[in-house]
Amino acid sequence: MLGLMQNQPLLISSLIEFAARHHNDAQIVSRRVEGDIHRYTYKDLAARSRQLANALDGEGLEQGERVASIAWNGYRHMEMYFGVSGSGRVLHTINPRLHPEQVAWIVNHAEDCVLCFDMSFLPIVQAIHAKCPAVKRWVALCDADKLPADSGIPGLLSYEAWIAPQSDRYHWPQFDENTASSMCYTSGTTGNPKAALYSHRSSTLHAYAAALPDVMCLSARDSVLPVVPMFHVNAWGIPYSAALTGCKLVFPGPALDGKSIYELMEAEGVTFAAGVPTVWQMLLSHMKPGGLRFSTLKRTVIGGSACPPAMLSTFQDEYGVSVLHAWGMTEMSPLGTLCSLKNKHLELPKDEQMQILQKQGRAIYGVEMKIIGDDGKEQAWDGRSYGDLLVRGPWIVDTYYKGTSPLVRDEQGHGWFPTGDVATIDADGYMQITDRSKDVIKSGGEWISSIDIENIAMAHPAVAMAACIGMPHPKWDERPIVAVAKKPNAELTREELLKFYEGKTAKWQIPDDVVFVDAIPLGATGKMLKTKLREELKDYKLPGL
Repeated sequence: MLGLMQNQPLLISSLIEFAARHHNDAQIVSRRVEGDIHRYTYKDLAARSRQLANALDGEGLEQGERVASIAWNGYRHMEMYFGVSGSGRVLHTINPRLHPEQVAWIVNHAEDCVLCFDMSFLPIVQAIHAKCPAVKRWVALCDADKLPADSGIPGLLSYEAWIAPQSDRYHWPQFDENTASSMCYTSGTTGNPKAALYSHRSSTLHAYAAALPDVMCLSARDSVLPVVPMFHVNAWGIPYSAALTGCKLVFPGPALDGKSIYELMEAEGVTFAAGVPTVWQMLLSHMKPGGLRFSTLKRTVIGGSACPPAMLSTFQDEYGVSVLHAWGMTEMSPLGTLCSLKNKHLELPKDEQMQILQKQGRAIYGVEMKIIGDDGKEQAWDGRSYGDLLVRGPWIVDTYYKGTSPLVRDEQGHGWFPTGDVATIDADGYMQITDRSKDVIKSGGEWISSIDIENIAMAHPAVAMAACIGMPHPKWDERPIVAVAKKPNAELTREELLKFYEGKTAKWQIPDDVVFVDAIPLGATGKMLKTKLREELKDYKLPGL
């Protein structure tokens, strides 16, 4: 027997119409590429999203055709989130930090029909437009008078001129909630990138989950600054959760330095911010010398890569800002776990609470996870047994766009996505990433966590960033070394840092050497590129060998 409830599809268009009706005057603030601050409301956002949908209809785009963006976090990009997907097309957000050749490959692989870009990225578009024959409309996200006299791009339109003639009335189409809504390509550190193709259902469910109290805890009382880019995994779903909750949104645009982020936070009363550790490192480095404080910021979610415990402690102890440690992947829309305490933990001593908060956290409802050993058997949730982390759920990829399914099947035939992470899970369900499977260091048959080695180095006041990799050893198979980028004007020797490890980890896990580098190589999403670091150190030999 079926239930007798109304059957309404979960569609992204319903989010923006809800926001326009129930939070119509809530503000959306954007620092534009032009440098000024733009303000409008959810009511304005909905109206302009409808204009965009009408413009896409005018281009003759069919349902399911792809519309690409190469843009910063801002109101026009937000309009694409709803106008493109809501009208039944697929929004394809492109990472501008990729090489132009890779961008061109992605545009062609996705078969994008329209590409909209911020003027900051005009050089990328100039480099690729002749190589992307499927794109029939190039649109610059700017006013008509900001278009260059000769861009070299035939038929280039300004976004404002494109949507201005269109009506702000639009009947959002109704369709199956499993219809594709948006797509995002992985960073492609090995081989060509692969695309996760999200659906209206997966994105809407993810928006609900992200707003839950034990996740991001978003509400209409918040002023939210997503520093995490809208071109990467839908800014962790924040644009959708923002429309769902009616929170104030503050977009940083292209100004991502510590000073600009801090000033925007203070000016707009930001209570919640989201970003990767490298961004928050710049913010803290700006604040500390001047003795600056946060007047409104209460919490921040940090993901993309592991948050160093020293950073977590700095936010919480020195600035009174709660840190929500998060973990996820492009293939997971991206949220998988968030770390918050349970009721029974509230009476624990502070140092014991910190031990919990340093973990990646508990699975969000909708995400199942398990760890398996080399034999394929599930490992115990005891906080000690480690294994390969597998996940499944309604917003986790089943098959890559134009590709194969990455899933592995269990004995019951259930498909699980192999994350490539090695992790432990404790009895309370708190998951902790101990390494990437390709970065595990095995020394003399024992296992060393590169993340633990990095976290200890990051706690040293002279260290800006650290990366641990394994080096071949004739007796032990591998031994760890740590590559370190020092803070500006900081003094630190190899011997001082190695001594800093004493008492913080087992003697046999202390790195054999410290290599000082100008910078740790980072990927397009701010993650450390250990593959590139290994390449840079290919001629390195361990001391004494």
